[in-house]
Amino acid sequence: MTTKSTQSRLLLLTYRCLAELGPMLAGERDFNEAAQTMLRAMMEAVGAREGALLTFCQTPPQLKVVAWRGYALFPESGFMSLNSRQVRALEAAPGPVNTAAHEREKFLSAYGNVHPEMFKCILPLRVGARLAGIVGLGCRVEDDSAKGHAGYGAEELEALTAFSHYVALAVHNHNLTESLQRGVVEHLHLLDSVHKFCDQAMEVFASAIDAKEYRSSPHSLRVGRYAAALGSALGLNSNEVAELRAAGYLHDIGKVAVDKHLFMKAAPLDPVEFREVADHTLVGHRIVSGIKFPWPGIADVVRWHHERSDGSGYPDNLHDGEISQTVRIIAVADTFDAMTSDRPYRKTMPLEKALGEIVRSSPAQLDAQAVNALLKLVRGEAVGYGPRFLDPQVTCNIPPTVVDHLASELKTKASQGRSYSGLAG
Repeated sequence: MTTKSTQSRLLLLTYRCLAELGPMLAGERDFNEAAQTMLRAMMEAVGAREGALLTFCQTPPQLKVVAWRGYALFPESGFMSLNSRQVRALEAAPGPVNTAAHEREKFLSAYGNVHPEMFKCILPLRVGARLAGIVGLGCRVEDDSAKGHAGYGAEELEALTAFSHYVALAVHNHNLTESLQRGVVEHLHLLDSVHKFCDQAMEVFASAIDAKEYRSSPHSLRVGRYAAALGSALGLNSNEVAELRAAGYLHDIGKVAVDKHLFMKAAPLDPVEFREVADHTLVGHRIVSGIKFPWPGIADVVRWHHERSDGSGYPDNLHDGEISQTVRIIAVADTFDAMTSDRPYRKTMPLEKALGEIVRSSPAQLDAQAVNALLKLVRGEAVGYGPRFLDPQVTCNIPPTVVDHLASELKTKASQGRSYSGLAG
């Protein structure tokens, strides 16, 4: 029979436990620290000398130790595997159970590094019908080794029952948080895999597009890689950089509908021929506009990568404010690769001449920020700093002082009537 003094002690201990649990339930305390506090409060309430708090993991079914006290020896990263029958038994148990040797395997398993014999009493922690974990208690403080373990009495089991709901809720909340974090990590890995798959698929498309032009078979691949490097140099996030790479791979997709002999012509194109080649932007836009890419800017790049800030580009004669950053970066990457690659009507430009032409086209036609990023990347390679930027076909034989002079010229040009921050001086 429960005495008033015992009831008062249990009531006070219950309030103490709730006070300790408050910050945990409000998410204000580290779970491992709170688990130790919860376990200590429960052990003191029932006079347990040994105890452990374990959380339940559904896949695969197992109990994992998050806190333990009193045992002379306890395994690191303790766990106990369960079978479906044991999980159901724990979920169906009406409350704390004194576990005699012959009935422990009904609830607990010997598979793992925590042995069932360590627990003389177990308290299933449930929220609704779902198992969140267990508290396992060993010997009591008052146990006499000569007499063996007398078991936990009705008063102690009643106290454990009073605590169980709050502890179970705290453990359940922790399990949900852990599950959410695992889900986020898994989704990020999946997203990364999707992006890698998309990137590889885009490379295949780029190779197919470039096969149309015998003179520049890896042109689209280079534009994609140059654009991604420019995006990184400009501080864009990984998703924006991935979009630039994919957009560069696909920017010339409309050329699959252009007569390949026009790409081989050594003389300048006549107006009709030029219009046929220029229409690759419109054809490509029709091809990609119905495709749901992971990135929204692909179709704009395909249509507008030949637009220029002064309205002299095609097909829509857009001006600076109408052209997105993605398109402006691709335009710089495309122009740079065109100048540093062989063409039927001219040989590859030397790197210094190509950069000079690009700077002279900025900001009237090409975006000054993207051109400045190009200069920084080339200068880094010229002094041997940072990762390789230029394609192996481009010889980096430009002195850093020349790049600095071009950067200074770009800054002066960009400052006339317009403010650009971050340009190298």
